[in-house]
Amino acid sequence: MKSKIHRCNCSNTWTVQSRKRSLTAHTILLNGKWYVELKPERKCNPKGFVATDRSEDILINPAVELIENFDILNKLVYDKENVFFNVYHGEYLYFADDGACYILQVKE
Repeated sequence: MKSKIHRCNCSNTWTVQSRKRSLTAHTILLNGKWYVELKPERKCNPKGFVATDRSEDILINPAVELIENFDILNKLVYDKENVFFNVYHGEYLYFADDGACYILQVKE
């Protein structure tokens, strides 16, 4: 089932939404393929989301030991004013407690 992930700055949490439910978390590991969705025509925020078609790949508040299996490649940056992401798809994301989102790769 498709899920969308976005930052709720009012409560400093990440939100995962699907048709059936909505969850909030301080950290999230997306352990699989992802892509971005942009909806610049929306009147309210958020207008940009990270989406995945496999909600079972989303791990809420993962253990630090699990995150240590990955290297950080880059930061996923969302430009709220221009409704733009610097990367449009990939594998493995870590949504950190501080509001940053990191593109990961598995350590070899």
